[in-house]
Amino acid sequence: MDIIHLLPDSVANQIAAGEVVQRPSSVIKELMENAVDAGASTVDVLVVDAGRTSIQVIDDGKGMSEQDARMAFERHATSKIRQAEDLFSLHTMGFRGEALPSIAAVAQVHLLTRTIENELGTDLTIEGSHITSQEVCSCPVGANFEVRNLFFNVPARRKFLKSNQSELNNIIQEFERIVLVNPTVSFTFSHNGTLITKLPASNLRQRIVNVFGKKLNEQLLSVDVDTTLARITGFVGKPEAARKKNANQYFFVNGRFMRHPYFHKAVVEAFAHLIPEGEQIPYFLYFEVDPSNIDVNIHPTKTEIKFENDSAIWQILVAAIKDSLGKFNAVPTIDFDVEGRPDIPAFDFHRGADVHAPHVQVDSNYNPFRLDQGKRQKQVPVDWEQLYANIQKADSITNNHIEESSVETGNLFSEERQENIEVSNSHFQYRGQYILTPVQTGLMIIDQHRAHLRILYEKFYKQIEGQRASSQGLLFPEMLQLSPSDAVLFQDMTDELLLLGFDIESLGGGSFSVNGVPSDLDGVNPLLVLTQMVEAIKEKETGMENELQHRIALVMARNAAIVVGQFLTNQEMESLLGELFQCQNPNLTPTGKVIVSILEHAQIEKMFGR
Repeated sequence: MDIIHLLPDSVANQIAAGEVVQRPSSVIKELMENAVDAGASTVDVLVVDAGRTSIQVIDDGKGMSEQDARMAFERHATSKIRQAEDLFSLHTMGFRGEALPSIAAVAQVHLLTRTIENELGTDLTIEGSHITSQEVCSCPVGANFEVRNLFFNVPARRKFLKSNQSELNNIIQEFERIVLVNPTVSFTFSHNGTLITKLPASNLRQRIVNVFGKKLNEQLLSVDVDTTLARITGFVGKPEAARKKNANQYFFVNGRFMRHPYFHKAVVEAFAHLIPEGEQIPYFLYFEVDPSNIDVNIHPTKTEIKFENDSAIWQILVAAIKDSLGKFNAVPTIDFDVEGRPDIPAFDFHRGADVHAPHVQVDSNYNPFRLDQGKRQKQVPVDWEQLYANIQKADSITNNHIEESSVETGNLFSEERQENIEVSNSHFQYRGQYILTPVQTGLMIIDQHRAHLRILYEKFYKQIEGQRASSQGLLFPEMLQLSPSDAVLFQDMTDELLLLGFDIESLGGGSFSVNGVPSDLDGVNPLLVLTQMVEAIKEKETGMENELQHRIALVMARNAAIVVGQFLTNQEMESLLGELFQCQNPNLTPTGKVIVSILEHAQIEKMFGR
């Protein structure tokens, strides 16, 4: 009996969708790239509920005929290539013919499209790879794709989508990657009916500034080098633009975003000794190479590119960046201007003498502490011995007291005294970082910064859950300016910030007025805290419950916690320990670092060889 058979197209498309369509951002990427390939000058992206409910991409490209509209949803149907050799001379973003059928296999798709040659367009509806309707309609030239209810027929895939904040962040990342490589195309992005960003057609530098904010414009150095292997253009940040994490770092090759760890190391090499180790520098670098010298068909997402001459291009990239740093005086220089100055004597190690130094006479009998030499001679009091008589007497009394005390007690740290210490409320601070306190089993050591971090984290987390904190109004409101993409993420966490005690008003265009801050942040820069919150939201999710609340509370706690080296009174230490041991997990910080450690009696005795 034959057991091998062909899978139905709908099943095959769902299998392909598992690689091509991983989340809403994958749909955004494929539809925007198709719009660019169609020659669009304007692309509008509209998203509802971070893509769960609806994704719509509208362009004014060349559109499709009635027959092409149906064929576009067939597997491996494409207008980009004709034969295998075309894979090595690609000039378009798409070429496999898998994106649209994969999307249609796991969503409900509605397409309106028309070409300039036709007066009427096509209205096409597809659900789960099945065409449910196709009609003639009146619509503008171009294409209007609406993708609704993503993964409606694959509940398991829909269940494993991340939070709206995380999915929206992924959508924004894909949106930015495409707009950064197509500055001559106008783009808009809307979320839940609100226009988030509008990017007019411009040059490359202006597009980067429009996406990431005007502040970045002052930190960019241009890179431009043209060789027979590749042309590299774009921008790198000045050394002072380095940051610890979440720096804007982008590579593009022939108009396509790519990840390339090897070339990233080239950028790091160029900035060696100019930025602190572990910090990141922003860069926007564009490679133009012969399509026959690269392979983009090694991964479904097309972000991993194989270069034929990657070692040579690595060296070109390092040299180009170093040239830009030197040209714009970004590399510090040392001026050895010796004109008009005396020569520095050179020491001859073989002769054991300085050939240029003048002869210096040295008096071997000179003693600066002798009273009969130089300016150190002073009048010595005749009765100097009486000045120290009282001190010697006091020392004698003290020594006798110590000896008597030792005889009476035998041991200053006797068991009786040790028991008194264990029940005492006295604590000791070591090097402004650790609190030492005796316990029944030994000596307990607490990291004071981490202890306060845990206390504040749980406090702020509870406030976000509904226990609203008090707000302290600012005499002069602070202005927070964010890039359009960051403003989207910031807008989605305003409810949590309100519960924490922030009073923030949106002014539009990525500008926010901070009118009040939590009372716990007294003395802390509120703009720095809010910026760190946005950066924390952009980090990869860990999959924990209520991740947004966790990250916001953690940023707040890190900024408000006592710093290492801060002196604490005994009462403050007592209060800190009391609050710590009321926490749900007093042993570890929210990130899993140890707070409390106990040095047991056995370990202490072992140190002294007992």
